[in-house]
Amino acid sequence: MNAEQSRLEEARTKKAPWKKWGPYLSERQWGTVREDYSESGDAWNYFTHDQARSRAYRWGEDGLAGISDDKQRLCFALALWNGKDPILKERLFGLSNGEGNHGEDVKEYYFYLDSTPTHSYMKHLYKYPQAAFPYDNLVATNRDRGRGKPEYELLDTGVFDQARYFDVFLEYAKASPEDMLIRITVHNRGPESATLQLLPTLWFRNDWSWGEDVARPTLRQLAQDKTGGIVALSHRDLGERFVFAEGASALLFTENETNTERLVGTPNPSPYVKDGIGNYIVHGKQDAINPEKKGTKVAAHYSITLGAGDSRTIRLRLSDQPMGDSPKALGGHFGKAFESVFKTRLQEADEFYAAVIPPSLNPDEARVMRQALAGMLWSKQFFFYDVGRWLKQHGIQPYKANPRSIRNDRWGHMVNADIISMPDKWEYPWYAAWDLAFHVTALTLVDEDFGKEQLELFLRSRYLHPSGQIPAYEWNFGDVNPPVYAWSTIYTYLTEKAHRGEGDLAWLERCFHKLLLNFNWWVNRKDRSGNNAFEGGFLGLDNIGVFDRSAPLPTGGYLEQADGTAWMALFCQNMVEIGAELAMANPAYISLTMKFVEHFLMIASGMIRPGEEAGMWDEQDGFFYDVLCLPDGRAGRTSEGSLDGRAATLLRGNHFRKEDSSEIPRGRRDRTRVSQGAPGTDGFHS
Repeated sequence: MNAEQSRLEEARTKKAPWKKWGPYLSERQWGTVREDYSESGDAWNYFTHDQARSRAYRWGEDGLAGISDDKQRLCFALALWNGKDPILKERLFGLSNGEGNHGEDVKEYYFYLDSTPTHSYMKHLYKYPQAAFPYDNLVATNRDRGRGKPEYELLDTGVFDQARYFDVFLEYAKASPEDMLIRITVHNRGPESATLQLLPTLWFRNDWSWGEDVARPTLRQLAQDKTGGIVALSHRDLGERFVFAEGASALLFTENETNTERLVGTPNPSPYVKDGIGNYIVHGKQDAINPEKKGTKVAAHYSITLGAGDSRTIRLRLSDQPMGDSPKALGGHFGKAFESVFKTRLQEADEFYAAVIPPSLNPDEARVMRQALAGMLWSKQFFFYDVGRWLKQHGIQPYKANPRSIRNDRWGHMVNADIISMPDKWEYPWYAAWDLAFHVTALTLVDEDFGKEQLELFLRSRYLHPSGQIPAYEWNFGDVNPPVYAWSTIYTYLTEKAHRGEGDLAWLERCFHKLLLNFNWWVNRKDRSGNNAFEGGFLGLDNIGVFDRSAPLPTGGYLEQADGTAWMALFCQNMVEIGAELAMANPAYISLTMKFVEHFLMIASGMIRPGEEAGMWDEQDGFFYDVLCLPDGRAGRTSEGSLDGRAATLLRGNHFRKEDSSEIPRGRRDRTRVSQGAPGTDGFHS
């Protein structure tokens, strides 16, 4: 067992909280449903990028290459200023859904270079132009382009011409679970000398301004001189901690509070607001930062001038250990031991990935796989959304009659406050349940426990709807996505079994019981006519199909979907696999397992419907088509094929070893009965 595997084991057994701190900060909190308090439900325009620097968030935080604790109480990220931009670069910029000619799109260049699963070592690269960032140009040019034209990218603006940009590398290494070492290296890639204002920033998520009795945390300066600065922080849950900033010229304090004066013209209760540090650095407003050196947001200020091709490294440390409260104490935090931790953690990361990456890959392929996995690990995010509270804040009482209906008003039971794998922390900074099922297959290669936790999380009562539906995504939790959780569950179980020599049967059993609820939801809600042909809606591939399958049909009636029905057949197969694993340990699962065998055959027969014109299968074309069921009772296959029909051709059979069957003899008898013709399986016995 290598060092990183040992840390994973300590985290699993709760001996040490190695996963408490990680890249859990979003890259875009503005423009999300959680932050939308508009009457119209227009999340993109209710909270914009322009407002984000001045307006406190309610449900989460965002930042550049940032980290937080696992409840996002305390956050750390980069802020940069090239001397020309109108604002600090505190977060990634991109176009909203209405601004981009192909929808929302981040317009930055950043790279997740490395990460271990406990985040004991992480590395990130951000490329920052030395010329003014072309915010207005990107918005105006993309808005004027039609959907048939290519997107206008940051590189197209010429802002990187002659390599006039900074490469900003940010590395994290954990000396212990509560001691985070931070190393920032800035390279001037341009042909001339250039100056950068570098502002590593620490702040608390604002949970005290929303009408609840919550103790306000504090940051305060302990010491500051030419060798650097020390910040002490106090939080009701995190306790006392310290930040050491080697060589910082100043510590700049403000509050993580909304600048109402800028946004709506209302005087601020306090002169120190969220964009105070930016106003001080960019606009020279000396009174924008707190001279008493305290607040809920602080930045260590470094003014760095680099010649062409030069670089400079700065070092910080976030720790629960005080180690002195004078500037002289800084030397003990940044000596040889500091660099030794980075060297050791990187070596341990190499050892860990050497055990993960197949030896058959060449060095280039191995680097691609390692960075791809690092990208998955960097894409974890703390997702906080108490839907019941959010609905009440909108004047909606969950589970009661209301004068109006709004987004997600059927999901008042949901309380999300967890680390979740995101599709993308800028373009999709909210989970998509069926995407997550596929994420897990990659994540389990490096962290089986995290993969299992992710799957079980969405089957818990504070996620899973009482009806058995799995929440889809925050824009519409009630939308319908492919039922792939059973597939991901058995895949994850078998992966761990192959790796450890035994599978986690208790976990598999817990998941199976909740998946039964989800299966019943599909059968009861999405098989309208009871003939084992399923509707669905947005079933993947970005809703590709002849119709917009999430909207009512223009003809009336409904659509029996080839892919939706195929997904349900796969669901049955996966439940058979899970049931068989459980039945070998507990024969009580045999009859339930065989029930899913029968249901699979009924669904497959329902797709084919031999001798009927209304079946999905077209013998001449050798293809499955959706079936359009009209209000007058007529039904027929859609005339055009699409990729959704291809899904139905990808079903595979289950394979069981002979010795597995011998362990569950009653299963052989039940299988014989099914093979002789269970109800609804005529497609296999005609």
